[in-house]
Amino acid sequence: MSHCAPKQLASCLPKVVPKLTEAFSDTHPKVKASAEEALDEISKVIRNPEVSQIAQILLKALTDPATGTIKALESLIETEFLHAIDAPSLALIVPVLHRGLRDRAATTKRYGALIAGNMCTMIDDPRDFVPYLPILLPDLKVVLLDPIPDVRSISAKAFGSLTRGLGEATFPDLRPWLIETLMSEDGSSVERSGAAQGLTEVLMASGAGLVENVMHEEILPLRSHPKASTREGVLWVLTFLPSSLGQAFTPLIDSSLPALLGGLSDESEQVRDVAMRAGRVMIRSHGKAHVDKILPSLEEGLIDEDYRIRVASLTLLGDLLSLIGGTKVVKGDGDTQEDVRQAERAQAQIALALGSDTRKRVLSSLYMARSDTAAVVRQNAVQVWKTVVSVTPRTLREILDVLVGQIVTALASGHPEQTQVAGRCLGDIVHKLGDAVLPEIIPVLRDALYRGDEHTRRGVCVGLIEVIGCASKEQIIKFLDILVKAVQDALCDEDEGVRQMAASCFQSLYTVVGNRALDEVVPVLLVAMESSEGDQVARHRALNGLTGILSIRSKELLPYLVPRLLSKPMTKNHADALGSIASVTGGTIHLHFHSIISTLMSELSSFSGQDLDEEEEKREEAIRECARVVCGSVEEIGVNFLISEVASKCSSDKDSMRTEACRMFQVIIEERAEEADFYEQIPIMLRDLIARLNDESSLVLKACNAALKSLTTHVPAEELVNHIEFIRNLIASMVSDARRRKGGVGDGEFLLPGFNMPKGLEPMLPIYQRGILYGNAIIREASAAGLGELINLTASKYLAGPFIIKMTGPLLRIVGDRNPSNVKIAIIQTLGLILTKGGPALRAFVPQFQTTFVKALSDPSRQVRTEAIKALSLLMPLSTRLDPLIKELVAGSLGKGPSAAVETAGAVAVQTATLEALAVVINRGGGKAKLPISIPSALDAGKDMIFHEDDGVREAAAKVIGAACALLGEETTSDVVQELILEKSDTSADRKHGKACCCHRILASEVGKQIDDELLSSMSSLVKRLMKDEKSNVREAACVAVGAVIGSASDTSSCIADVESAILRCMDPKETMEVHRAVAKGLCVAARLKPKIFVSETCLSLMDGALKLAMSGAQRVQLSFNDFLWLAFDAGKGDEGIEAYSGVANFENARTAKTLYSKVLVRIKGVEED
Repeated sequence: MSHCAPKQLASCLPKVVPKLTEAFSDTHPKVKASAEEALDEISKVIRNPEVSQIAQILLKALTDPATGTIKALESLIETEFLHAIDAPSLALIVPVLHRGLRDRAATTKRYGALIAGNMCTMIDDPRDFVPYLPILLPDLKVVLLDPIPDVRSISAKAFGSLTRGLGEATFPDLRPWLIETLMSEDGSSVERSGAAQGLTEVLMASGAGLVENVMHEEILPLRSHPKASTREGVLWVLTFLPSSLGQAFTPLIDSSLPALLGGLSDESEQVRDVAMRAGRVMIRSHGKAHVDKILPSLEEGLIDEDYRIRVASLTLLGDLLSLIGGTKVVKGDGDTQEDVRQAERAQAQIALALGSDTRKRVLSSLYMARSDTAAVVRQNAVQVWKTVVSVTPRTLREILDVLVGQIVTALASGHPEQTQVAGRCLGDIVHKLGDAVLPEIIPVLRDALYRGDEHTRRGVCVGLIEVIGCASKEQIIKFLDILVKAVQDALCDEDEGVRQMAASCFQSLYTVVGNRALDEVVPVLLVAMESSEGDQVARHRALNGLTGILSIRSKELLPYLVPRLLSKPMTKNHADALGSIASVTGGTIHLHFHSIISTLMSELSSFSGQDLDEEEEKREEAIRECARVVCGSVEEIGVNFLISEVASKCSSDKDSMRTEACRMFQVIIEERAEEADFYEQIPIMLRDLIARLNDESSLVLKACNAALKSLTTHVPAEELVNHIEFIRNLIASMVSDARRRKGGVGDGEFLLPGFNMPKGLEPMLPIYQRGILYGNAIIREASAAGLGELINLTASKYLAGPFIIKMTGPLLRIVGDRNPSNVKIAIIQTLGLILTKGGPALRAFVPQFQTTFVKALSDPSRQVRTEAIKALSLLMPLSTRLDPLIKELVAGSLGKGPSAAVETAGAVAVQTATLEALAVVINRGGGKAKLPISIPSALDAGKDMIFHEDDGVREAAAKVIGAACALLGEETTSDVVQELILEKSDTSADRKHGKACCCHRILASEVGKQIDDELLSSMSSLVKRLMKDEKSNVREAACVAVGAVIGSASDTSSCIADVESAILRCMDPKETMEVHRAVAKGLCVAARLKPKIFVSETCLSLMDGALKLAMSGAQRVQLSFNDFLWLAFDAGKGDEGIEAYSGVANFENARTAKTLYSKVLVRIKGVEED
């Protein structure tokens, strides 16, 4: 075909040659040889003479790519083409290019890209090259993203050449691919750089109009893209575009600068680096020609909030100025002669290029940057300054007016960082120029202070601080009058920020000139404050000035000011002034609390009980507000002084002073609640406030209540609960003093005044509730017992309603928890007090109370069971449904209740307690039982247990029998007596003891007096016989029962005569102490049933015996017979009983009885009934 149809073969070569090159790698040698022969024939149809000359080299590259490719590419580059390359030539060249672009060597790739880019310029018809684009474009794309910059650059130019030669329409997917690679998050910075360079060349090849359109529509909008990789891609485009476009980039400068500056402050370091690179490229390419466009953006960057932008702007400004000045940015000290000469030349060139005004403005901004808050900014600014300025003092004088203007503007900006920078710069100028600059600076600052807004005035104060700090003492003294007036006016400013800055300024002035600053300012302000009564504005300004000075020099001024402000009577203005002063002297004002607190409280107490006019009301309000400010402003170091001073007034003899002390405590708590720095002084406050609960004045009581309420409101209950025991001791001590002091109530009921007022207990309740619900065992016990003590000191009417319900809930909620016995005892005792005081208001809680107390009957602790029995007796007046309770107690007493599984010893104790409780329930509320079987079932339970092997169970069963018989009447009682006492045999000691106990309880009950004489006589005989029994416990029970026999007998005298000998025998000194005590107990029973029978002659022998035992050495026996004698003489009602006995007794016994009566019996308040 190469000979017969060369033209047709040439058109097919793009398809033929690749297939032939594939055959070179075939394993069969004949195939390979045939392919080589075919290519050799094809090369003969090439009409381009230059390609024909190197055809063999190209064929060698195709047959042996490893060694021939680089040589073929070099031959192509070295060949000077005078003729257009035809299609057959392309068929040989393109495979070589394809292999070269894929080679690992950078040189090979560089040659391949260079030749591919120039190919369009060497062919007649560009369309001949189009069939090869699918082969070369993927390779060029890969080379465009190569790590080597030179390779990327040549590949990018190749894309530009191809686009220029073939038109952008030939590559519809190229620009989208470049932009996508530019935005890719997966690609590296190198790949984005290559894509940006390629995009630049492609856009340039497409024309300036397309460049602007693509930049505005597609590239620049991506500058704020959320992905850092995309933002970096935009900046890479701006890195290559300015130098490539040249002057054609001018329309894009304004829209590109924001993207550059934004990139300089980007959070990504890579983005910032690329932005800096792009900025430097723009400066180099367009700096001189378009300085008017670039310079304003750089000046704005110098004052940006982000220090990175400031650093970058400085760097770019240095590049711009060095470009204009024809020099380089100084990297070292810049102090060599050559550096100075270069700076002189640069300064002249810059002045010529920028003009005088712009030069001054730029240099002023540059000099201010030397005082930047960021060290890296300061360092860069110094280097740039040295690059363009040769003699700093001379240049400063030249730009001083513009620099001072910029400083004042920055001072007035309201931006803290700019204000600080301007102040530092001002100080630096003063330090460098001294007297030459102060006359120009101070008037400018003073005018700005008077005419500017608050931001300006604050900035001026910062400037004054720097001026005073950097100037010498001689310079300050020289301008002292002007400085003092400016500082004084700033101290009196209406804006607090200005006053704070002015205070620091005054401190700087005081550091330099000492007390002279005080002497110049303070007297003027004092005169203005005290002589401007009518002019409130002037007085207020003077007060502002004083407080400003006091905020920094309080130790020197307070001793001078405080006495003047505390002069009596304290005016409203003085009170306001003292409050303002206290607000800024919290660290030192406590040193004057002795006089301040005393005066304030004295003034406030003087208003008590007075009919105040409007003016006096305003004065009182001002003094109270002053006291509040004083309490709230003092620092932690002074809180102890404050509380101690107030506490010293709590015991004043004046009601009004005590009232104010309590109110002051309330103010302290409220004002310092957030700081919580008074917790260590809480015991002091509690001590004095609780002492005031017993005050005689109602005003003091109300103030004390409010203070305690504030304490429990603002201090966490978990903190106060730690003081529970301390509070209990305080209350106990106070109550003891109130009882024992002259005119006290003694052992009678005492009600604490502070609790006996509306909501009197409310402040204390949160502390006790917290302790009960969340405290440990010790705190729970103390809280429960303490609450009971509070209830004891409070009248029922102040506990009624929701208040007592609020106390009851927590106690009932935790009594069932696994608490130690002492905690349960305290809780049950307190619940008993609540029942006593609460009354009908607690009726809704009866089921909970009942369940709680019955459950406590099975507690392992005897004291808990005892308290539960007492509490059940107090519950009976409120209970309406007794039948279920009786049923439950009956089952428990027989060992069939929930406690049946308890071990034997514990079961006996629980049975005893349950029987005791059953007896109490029947005694106190048995009449409310509605079911006919309730009381008989209780009686049956008693009968079942009366002969139990345990003494306690028998005694408790006897109580149940006695209580049931009292309700069931004489007939049932007689049957019980016959069945249990008279008919049953009494062979065992247990049965004898049970019978004696039954006799006691039946005869001591209301039904005892209804028993007929015959039955009583039988019971009496039984008791007398049992009094002689050999068992001590039987004799003891019989001795008690004999008292019930005497008390129930219709003929007392004959009964006493019948049993007297038996009683006297048991009172023999040889008898045991327990028998003696049992005799005393039995006589007490008789004395209760029949009062006054023992002071007659009939009972003289018994009384003499009792008197003798009351004087015996055994203390417990003495106490028992003292109780009997107290009942016999009816000592609680007067001397009539002792006198009656003295009338029938012999002289010696009468004298002994009177002595005992006067020393012992009159002190007994009562005798508990068993």
